[in-house]
This record gives sequence, C-alpha cells and structure tokens, in this order.
Amino acid sequence: MDISIFGIGYVGAVSAGCLSADGHRVVAVDPNAFKVDAINRGLSPIVEPGLEELLRRGVTAGQLRATADVGDAVRSSELSIICVGTPSLSNGNLDLGYVGRVCEEIGAELRQKTGFHAVVMRSTMLPGSMATLVRPILERVSGKQAGQDFGLAIYPEFMREGTAIKDYYEAGAIIFGVTDPRTEALLRSLTQGLDGDLHVTDLATAEAVKYANNAWHATKIVFGNEIGVFCRKFGIDSHEVMRILCADHRLNISSAYLRPGFAYGGSCLPKDLRALQYKAKSADLELPLIEALPRSNELQIQRIVDMVRETGRRNIGLIGLSFKGGTDDLRESPAVELAERLFGKGYKLRIFDRNVDYARLTGSNLSYIQTHIPHLSDLLTGDIAEVASHSEVLIVTHGDLGAAAFPVLTPDQLVIDLARVPGAASSGARYVGLCW
Repeated sequence: MDISIFGIGYVGAVSAGCLSADGHRVVAVDPNAFKVDAINRGLSPIVEPGLEELLRRGVTAGQLRATADVGDAVRSSELSIICVGTPSLSNGNLDLGYVGRVCEEIGAELRQKTGFHAVVMRSTMLPGSMATLVRPILERVSGKQAGQDFGLAIYPEFMREGTAIKDYYEAGAIIFGVTDPRTEALLRSLTQGLDGDLHVTDLATAEAVKYANNAWHATKIVFGNEIGVFCRKFGIDSHEVMRILCADHRLNISSAYLRPGFAYGGSCLPKDLRALQYKAKSADLELPLIEALPRSNELQIQRIVDMVRETGRRNIGLIGLSFKGGTDDLRESPAVELAERLFGKGYKLRIFDRNVDYARLTGSNLSYIQTHIPHLSDLLTGDIAEVASHSEVLIVTHGDLGAAAFPVLTPDQLVIDLARVPGAASSGARYVGLCW
C-alpha cells in the first residue's frame, strides 16, 4: 500500500518504520527539516530501541522517504495517517492547532485529487474531535463528503515509549473508528498479521477508548502505589501482596466489575473500605484514590435521584432491592439507599425483588431494613405487575430479572436502567440507561 504519514514525532516515526518494514511504501511528512533529513539518511529522530534499524532498512530498500511537501505526499499515497502532536493547554484542554492545520493542508490536496483517498487519525484527541474539528475542516476545504468522496477513520495507538515496536506488533487490541467500508478494508489490510483482537466501531467510541485506557493505566499505577504506601507503613511486602492479587484472573485481573452501572454495596466492600481507610488515617497516611471511592459511589446513587427529580413524576417503581442479583442480602445495598432517599423525598414508591420477602427477613438483614426503611413492608410487593402499573418511572437496579419476565409497559412510562438489563430497552416504555 502507498501510505503518507503526517508528523514525524514519536507515533509517526514508529509507524513509518513498522509500516515500511511490513512492505508498504511510506512517505513521512513534516515541516521540520531536521526530521526529514534524519529519516532520509536512515536515522531516527527519536530514541526508541530498534527503530533506527527499521528506518535504515526502509530507506535502503526504497520503501521509506521523507518530505516537507504535502502535495507530493497526498498525490503519491492512497491513505494518509495523521500523527501530529496534541499537547496540553494551561487549562488542561488539548491544543489541536497542529491537527487543524494538517487537515487543512490535506483537504486542499483532496480538492485537486481524483479517486478515493482515506484519511486516518492516530493523534490522541478527546471524544467529539473527529466530528467537530477533523471532519468539518476536511469537508470544507476539500469540497467533498467524508465517507463518500474520501475515507475518514480513527485508529488509536497504544504504544509505550521504550517498547513501541513490540507494542505495535503485539497490540492488546486493534481499534478502528470508521465511517465507510472502503477505509475499513484498507485498515484491515494494513493491520493484517498484527497480534491483537480487532474491534470496529464508530469515531467517538474509538476516541473514548484511548482515554479510558490511559485513565485505567493511571488508576492502576496510583492504586498500586497507595497499597504500597499502606503496606510499607505496617511492615508488609507490598510486591508480594500485589503479586498474589494479580494472580487472580477471575476477579482481579479480568473484566469483572468493569462494566458501568449502579453503585457497589453489600456486606464486604463498604465495611472493608471503611476499615482500610481508618487504619490508614490512624497511621497518618493519605490515600486519596482509596479515600475517594465511597464518595464516588455515593454520587452514583445521587445521579439516579436527580434523574428521577428531573422527570417531574411522583409514582416510582423499583425492581431489585438487594445489593446485587441472585441474593436477598440487603445490607448496605445501594438500592436500599436509593429507596430511602426517594421515600424520604415524598415519592410514592413500590418495590419488587423476586429474592426478598419481608416476612422472611431475619438477623442483620432485618435490623438493617428496620433502621433504614422501617416502612419497607408497606412498599414491597411480590407482584411485579402491580409495580409496573403503579410506575410512571420504573428503575431497574440489577439484572436478576430476565428479559422474558420484564413487564410490558406503555410509551408514557419511563424505564431508568442501572444494569443494562436484557428486555428493558424493548419494554414499550421510553428508555434511559444510567451510563449508556
């Protein structure tokens, strides 16, 4: 394939080296004469293990060259990959000036070019940037329509400095945000043979995945450090603790708990977090991430109360009261907290949970309910149809109710789904997901 790469920075230089090594004909574009000269002499403009050898081989084989001439690059390629920088502004936002300028330059060449040409973004940008910046500039300057007259896609990169070449070829996931099948086909051909699961999605989702990845990586680093600080204070080997934690691929190093939805609760997590926080404070330790968890959890409950308030409706139904599906445990259940807040604000509440029978509550379960919702016996019913007919707004807290058992509703009712329950979106009512 004939490829032009705009921006000979970290991502651009590594991409140029790897693509040329794969047999593609690559022209790298940059206004910086030093970078252009370095590439053409087979030298790396950045420090990255193994990159200079790839660049030298590409130049020697005639598979790679560099230029400052945008027109030459677009005319001699069928696919342009944008790898320019998106540095931070003082307020934390991104400076997309380089992106805007290169899109204008490419757009001007597309106006003159006949035939289909694909533009692929690898620069990291906030969700919505493709729709509000990249696409409008390319369409305005070229006079053509994205997805029809030229291709448009985003192909996020997940390369780490120091292991970039390995990360390019052994990606954990390959993600395309695409607008048209021709560009998707080009990208599939481009990445054929790379080690990584392919996920094809829309532009905004692909943009968001990059930020979700980096936020998750930062969270893991900070979490590991806070556990390390805690363990060291009490003479515990934190590396041994985290080694054992990471050995659990069922819950710890897995997709478990990483699906957006309702708040956590139950007899373990809230209690154990409070104890961990107490122990840390007793030793004058600051663990900001761990300390923030209960507050963030509480805000997730408040968001639902706010969603109900904004409807202006008063008759509310709740499906699911235990802290998660498949159990009757009500201790520190976020659904109980939600019910308590709604009832306390005067909403007319009816509750159904197939696993919760008030007459059978005993021990700590009964004690917890008597403290938090002493009127539960008047609110709880075993008839889901009664809850459905009562409700102007029906809140589904967990997925214990299967699609076949989900009640049929009317268009004037509203479902607020906190767990992405199968059947909730097709119940006949208006549908709102908590995080989707």
